[in-house]
Amino acid sequence: MSAPVLHIEGQILVGPEEVLGEIWVVDGRISRTAPAGAEVETIRGYALPGLVDAHCHVGLEAHGAVDDARAEEHALAERDAGALLLRDAGSPADTRWVQEREDLPRLIRAGRHIARTKRYIRNFAWEVEPEDLVAYVRQEARAGDGWVKLVGDWIDRETGDLGICWPVEVLTEAIAAAHEEGARVTAHCFGEQSLVDFAAAGTDCIEHATGLVDETIDTFARQGIAIVPTLVNIDNFPGFAEAGRGKFPTYADHMMDLYARRHETVAKAHEAGIPVYVGTDAGGQLPHGLVAQEVEALSRAGLSALEALGAATWAARDWLGRPGIAEGESADLVVYAEDPRADVRVLADPAHVILRGRPY
Repeated sequence: MSAPVLHIEGQILVGPEEVLGEIWVVDGRISRTAPAGAEVETIRGYALPGLVDAHCHVGLEAHGAVDDARAEEHALAERDAGALLLRDAGSPADTRWVQEREDLPRLIRAGRHIARTKRYIRNFAWEVEPEDLVAYVRQEARAGDGWVKLVGDWIDRETGDLGICWPVEVLTEAIAAAHEEGARVTAHCFGEQSLVDFAAAGTDCIEHATGLVDETIDTFARQGIAIVPTLVNIDNFPGFAEAGRGKFPTYADHMMDLYARRHETVAKAHEAGIPVYVGTDAGGQLPHGLVAQEVEALSRAGLSALEALGAATWAARDWLGRPGIAEGESADLVVYAEDPRADVRVLADPAHVILRGRPY
C-alpha cells in the first residue's frame, strides 16, 4: 500500500537556523511543492528530522543475543520514541533483517564488539588477544555498515582498577586496518589512559568518554574525535561501583569520581569543540526508547537546547552520512505539539512519528 500524501505545516526545523513553514510528503518523500489534485492529510506542529540514537544495541540484552521477535521489540520501542536512525554499537545478534523492514528504523550496524579475553561482559563480544585484533577488526569492518566497535578498557582484576585492553601499537595497526576496509572505529572507554591511546592510534569516536581530562580534551578537539557520552547509562556508575567495592575498592572509587564529574566532562568537551552526539546505550542493561532522556541529560551538561537537539538530529545525521529534511529524501520525521527548542523535554511525547512517509 502506498504512503499517504501528507501536508506538514507549522515549524519544520531543518537545521539550527533553517525553519520552513510547510512541506509535503509524496510517495514517501519530502517535497516543498504542493501536489496537484491529491487527497492530503494535514499534520500541524513542530517537526524535526527523525531522531538519532547513535549508541544502542538492537538484539542484545544482559545475557547476550536475543531472538528476532525480541529484537523487533527493541526496534519498535526506538521507533515509537521517535528514534528513526540507529547506530547499533555492537551486537552478537545478526540484525541485518531489520534493514529490510519498512516499518522499523534505519539501522547502521557495527558488527560485534571486539574485546580482550575475559575483559568484558560475557556473551557480548568476540574475545581475542592482541595478536588477533587486526584480523578481527577486518572481519567486523566487512560484516558491519562502516563502523567497528572495540572495548578499550575494563576492570583489571590484577590491579583492581580500570585497565587498558590493547597495546597502543596494536591499536594503531588495527585502526589503520579498519580505515583500509572503509570503516570508522569507535570504542567503549571509561578511564583516562585508554583515551590517550585511542587518540594516538587514530580513532574516530569514543563511547562514554568519562575519563576525558584537559589534555585529552585538547587532543580530541584537535583531531576531531567525536564522543557519544551515553549519560543515561553513566547514571548506573554508582551501582557498578558498589557492586565491585568489596573486592575492588580502587575501581569503585574511580568509577564514582568519573560519575561525579560526568557533566563537567561533557561541558568541557563541548566547549572545546569536540563533536558530541546522542546515544543511550540501550540494550544490555537499559531499555530502548530513551533518546529523549539523553537529549535532556546533554542539556543539563552544558549544551543549549538547540545544540542538544542537533546532537540528536541534523548534526548526528550529517556525521553518520544520512539525510535529514531535504527535497526528495525519505520522509523520516517526528512532529511535536510544542516547541522542543523551548523545552527539550517535549521530545518525550511525540505527536506523530513518520517513517518512510508513513505515520505511526
